[in-house]
Amino acid sequence: MPEATVREVLEQAQRTPSWCNSQPWQVIVTSGPETDSFRDFLLRRVGEVPGAYDVTPPRRYEGVYRDRRRSSGFALYDSLGITRDDVDGRRRQALENFRFFGAPHIAIVTSEEDLGPYGYLDCGGYVSTFLLAAAGLGVATIAQAAIASYSNVVREYFGLPPARHVVCGISFGYADPDHPANSFRTERAPVDEVAEIRGF
Repeated sequence: MPEATVREVLEQAQRTPSWCNSQPWQVIVTSGPETDSFRDFLLRRVGEVPGAYDVTPPRRYEGVYRDRRRSSGFALYDSLGITRDDVDGRRRQALENFRFFGAPHIAIVTSEEDLGPYGYLDCGGYVSTFLLAAAGLGVATIAQAAIASYSNVVREYFGLPPARHVVCGISFGYADPDHPANSFRTERAPVDEVAEIRGF
């Protein structure tokens, strides 16, 4: 992608509101050989060391949250022709996270440890704005918590200090409309399942 397009996405994402206007996100964006170098390093290290999160992941998914997660995963596997008992196929697909799904660029979103949960929350807003800004420019994205599951490896590659916490990665580029993974869509719960509207 042209650098001007990447910068336009970043310029628009920078308008994200944040707690006390702290703008806690610090973002590393790679392109070309840098993306390839990081991809190769990450894939190698994922096979060599255990992962470690900076941001505590969900303890578990229960009830409706488990159901939504499973439904999304099964829909992806179905679109790719991976059966539920195909352990090797599922593992290969999981590794695509660390190949950035073939994207030419990745953004690593980080926040300062001292800013705590509100810093992470603001980074979530930044990620949403980034994804919307990219879509408006015809750029496809995928936000990836899997990258954060190896925050230790991300820190190793980029030389990040311990106080810079890895929140997530965002792989991006121009979509391949013929790829089967792009044929499925996740479902959304009805508004009445997630919102209690009062006083109307």
